[in-house]
Amino acid sequence: MGSGKSRVGARLAASVGAPFIDTDQRIVERHGPIEQIFERDGEAAFRVLEREVVAEALREAAVVSLGGGAVLDADTRADLAGLAVVRLDVRPEAVAPRLSGGTRPLLADGGLERWTRIREERRPLYDEVAGLSIDTTRRSVARIVEEITEWAGGRA
Repeated sequence: MGSGKSRVGARLAASVGAPFIDTDQRIVERHGPIEQIFERDGEAAFRVLEREVVAEALREAAVVSLGGGAVLDADTRADLAGLAVVRLDVRPEAVAPRLSGGTRPLLADGGLERWTRIREERRPLYDEVAGLSIDTTRRSVARIVEEITEWAGGRA
């Protein structure tokens, strides 16, 4: 959360001439605001919707930005095997301003402390699926896109 997945993904897609899919945005377009889904139906129901959208997006020839919790699903992790997966990370001191005033349901109680706990809990799953990890704390979007493109051999 707050690592710049959507911004970097959109810029990467534009740079390689591919469509861009933000799975969180697709969920919002189809089912309404994520915070409302959490409030109305709970996290488990949201994860079912997320899994459906992610599975569909990964079948498309596109740059795909997954929500931070998508890796919690074992089927999603299996789907990511063999794909060019990049994990964007950010340090807590840099993410605080990015998250302030947001509506992220998992941060409603606990703020930055909760973000740090979630990040550490998910880290092994991110590491399992990612072929490249980039700390976005002090890098420009242009430089991050360049690093990803170099790593992927221009096939990002």
